[in-house]
Amino acid sequence: MIFRIILPFATLAIAALLSLSFLARLHPAFDSIAHFRGHLAVLLGFLGLLLLMVGYWKEGIVGLVFAAAAFSSTLGSFSFPGMTKVHAALAPKDENRAVYRLLQMNLRFDNQNPGMVLSLVGRTQPDVITFQEVSGKWIPSLDRLSATYPYRVICQGTTRIGGVAVLSRRPFAEGVAGRCFGRGRLAIAPVNFGGQVADVAALHLGWPWPYWQWAEVDDVSGVLGTLNDNAILAGDFNAVGWSVTANRVAAAGGLTPVPSIGPTWLHRKLPNALRPWIGLPIDHVMVRGNVIVHSAKTQAYAGSDHLPVLVEFSLQPNSRVPDEAAPTETVSLSPQAAPGG
Repeated sequence: MIFRIILPFATLAIAALLSLSFLARLHPAFDSIAHFRGHLAVLLGFLGLLLLMVGYWKEGIVGLVFAAAAFSSTLGSFSFPGMTKVHAALAPKDENRAVYRLLQMNLRFDNQNPGMVLSLVGRTQPDVITFQEVSGKWIPSLDRLSATYPYRVICQGTTRIGGVAVLSRRPFAEGVAGRCFGRGRLAIAPVNFGGQVADVAALHLGWPWPYWQWAEVDDVSGVLGTLNDNAILAGDFNAVGWSVTANRVAAAGGLTPVPSIGPTWLHRKLPNALRPWIGLPIDHVMVRGNVIVHSAKTQAYAGSDHLPVLVEFSLQPNSRVPDEAAPTETVSLSPQAAPGG
C-alpha cells in the first residue's frame, strides 16, 4: 500500500528533474542536472514499468514515453558495449591522403601509474598528444617523451591539479610558438602536418555549477574564435556532449563535435567495468576546416579516472584561395607564457 502511494510521487520527482535538464540555457544549475539526463531517463523508464505493474497505466505509459524521448537526446555522445556505430560525421580513409593520430587524455594529477601512460603512447604512436591535469608530478614523465615529442607547449595551472599540454612529433609552424590561455586551461599549438598547418588545442574546464564552468567558457571563448581555419580541439570539458557548456565551446570556435566517443569518466572508487553503463562522456574532440576525422575511440584504462581517446584524422588540401578583400576582425588576446614551449 505504501509502495503504491510513494511510487507516483517518486516518478513525478524524477520526471521534474528530467524536465529541468531541458531548460539548461536558463541557468547553469539546470545544465548540471543535464549531465545526468541519461541516468535520469533510465530511472524514469524503470519507474514507468513499475507503475504499469501496479496498475497505473496512464502514468506508466507517459513516463516510458518521456524517458525514451529524453534518452534519445543523449545517444549522439554514447556508444554501448557490443554495438559498433558508424556515424555519418566520420569519413572513410583515403589511401592517397596521410592519416594522423591524436591521443587525448586527462592524466589525473595524482596518477600512481605514469608508466601506463608512457606505454600507451608507445603502443598508439600518436602524432600529437593533448593532456590535461599536467601537474608538477607529471613533468619528469613527460620529459621522457621529449626525444620523440620535441615540440611541445606545457601550460602551468593555478591549482594542484596542474594545467594542459600539447606534445607533437611534428614541428610547429615556422616562427610561431605554442600559447597558453585561461590560467593554464587552454593550450594552442600550430602544428605542421606535411606542409599544412592546423591548430591543435588542449582544453580543460572545471566542474559545472555550483562551480564556475560557465565563467571559464566565457574566459576562453574569444581565443577559440581565433583558431586557425584548420583546427582540432580535444580535452576534458567536465561536461557531456548535449550540455550547454559543450555547445558553447563548439559555437565559440566554429567547431564540429566528433560524435559517439562514449563514456570516458567514472569515479575512481567504482569498478571500471561499470564505465560503459554509468560513466559520463565528458572528454571531447572537435574540429573545423579541412580536418577530416576517420575514427575516435576510447583506449584501455591507463591509471586515470578518464579513459584515453585515440583519434585518426586527415587534412584535405586547401581548395580555395583566401579572399584578400574579406573583412577582418581584431580580437584582443593576452596569451600566457608557455613554460614548455
